[in-house]
Order: sequence, then C-alpha cells, then structure tokens
Amino acid sequence: MIEIGKDNRLKVAREVEFGVYLADDEGNEVLMPARYVEDGVRVGDMVDVFVYTDSEDRPVATTNVPYAKVGEFAFLQVTAVNRIGAFLDWGLPKDLLVPFSEQNAKMMQGGIYPVYVYLDHESRRVVASARLEKHLGNVYPDYQPGREVECLVIQHTPIGYKVIVDNLHWGMLYHNEIFTSIEVEETVHAYVKNVRPDGKIDLTLSSSTGRRVHSLADRILERVKAAGGTLAMSDKSSPEEIKAEFHCSKKDFKKALGTLYKTRQILLTATTITLA
Repeated sequence: MIEIGKDNRLKVAREVEFGVYLADDEGNEVLMPARYVEDGVRVGDMVDVFVYTDSEDRPVATTNVPYAKVGEFAFLQVTAVNRIGAFLDWGLPKDLLVPFSEQNAKMMQGGIYPVYVYLDHESRRVVASARLEKHLGNVYPDYQPGREVECLVIQHTPIGYKVIVDNLHWGMLYHNEIFTSIEVEETVHAYVKNVRPDGKIDLTLSSSTGRRVHSLADRILERVKAAGGTLAMSDKSSPEEIKAEFHCSKKDFKKALGTLYKTRQILLTATTITLA
C-alpha cells in the first residue's frame, strides 16, 4: 500500500519520458518525476521515496525529505495566506495548507508556528493543524522511568519548558533538570522521570549516569567553596585520592569536572580546582 504523507519503499515498475512509475506489492503506482530519478535507476530497482499530492492533487513521489511527515509535529514558516487558510514551507515544491478551521488565531505571513501534520482522509491531502491539543494525549503513555524519548520544545514557562514527547504526549522539562541551554523549536533527547495520572510526562535531560555526574559536580563545587575557593585536586589526581575524597570513580570525577568547566564555574590547573 502506498502511504501518502509518509516514506515508502517502492519498486520501479516502468520508465516513461517524464520519469518513472513506482509500484507497491499490490500493483498500485505513483509517478516519480524525472528530476528525482537518480542516474543508474532501472526497472526492478527498489527506491525509498516520500509520497504527497501535487498542485493538482495527484500522488507524486520525491526523494526530497520534508521538514515533517504525517503524524509529526514541527515548527514551520508561513509563506502565504489566502481565503482558505495559511500555507507553510515544509521543504517540498507544494506548500502545506493550514485551513482557518485548524488555526488557533489567524496565522501571519512570515510567522513560524508549531503544527501537526496529518492526512485529511476526505480529500486525501496532507494538511496541517495548529490545534495541537487535538492530536496529543489521545493514548496514555506506556513509559518506564529512564526511558529515552525525543522532545520538541514548544514553550518556555516559569517552571521550565513545555515539550511534545515522541509526537504523542505533552511533557515538561523543569529548570532544575536542565544543565545546558535549550531553545523553543529545538528537538532534544530526554529521559522519563515520571508519568503523571493525567498522562503528562515529567522529564530530565540527564540519564541516570548524567544525574549522578551532576550530583557529583554539585558536591565538588561545595567542596571547593569550603576550601576557600581552591582545592588541591585536579583531573590528574589518583583514583585512590578521588575515591577517598568524593567516594566516586575517576571517570565520573572527570566528567563532573568537565561539566563545571564547560559551564565556567571552575578553572583547572594540573594540581588545583579553583572557583571561576
């Protein structure tokens, strides 16, 4: 079955002057225009393509990769607005329509908005919706603590960042769990801390190893402060000395020092750790 709005692996069925026709196992065909046909492609070859509908609503295959596919969320820019809705640049020749009925507020040309990409089953067109709530939280998350997930950062709030988890759920990254800079519109990898009864997910950017290292970094910083701003240790210290002082491995100790150094909280010499 050829899936519109998604990646497909199809067989080259026949060549024509203006491209090739690709077919699925059931014999359904879709045109791939000549500009997308790579040199050396022959009848019988398997090719990976993305299928969408062109300006005349005909299915067409391309080797171009859109910024988002059916079932995904993304921040996309408005290229035009007319009487039927707003049109977004999604990396393909035909822009993506957001009907007015799928907008929370009127979209403006040049604006960048978070949207959900879906297939309108009535028209068989790929369209987008800015009404994110409709497409999130429809299934309860089945995650265990520590599970790695992909997050699209949607909004900065007083307590942290609101994110979309795996294109399915709402999640929250709290400020006290963030040890690096992140931005709205960015995609980050995070780890599940807790799934709340309402289906929303509490997240952290650190794995269990990362949390251990950040906790150690806090202890090192406190120890340096208690020593008056300079501690007679460094990443050259022996494993025995590190274990006696911080009850940790040298590997974790060096990672913790790296975290503090990169965030400009300490200065390192061959023999000392000093507050920056």
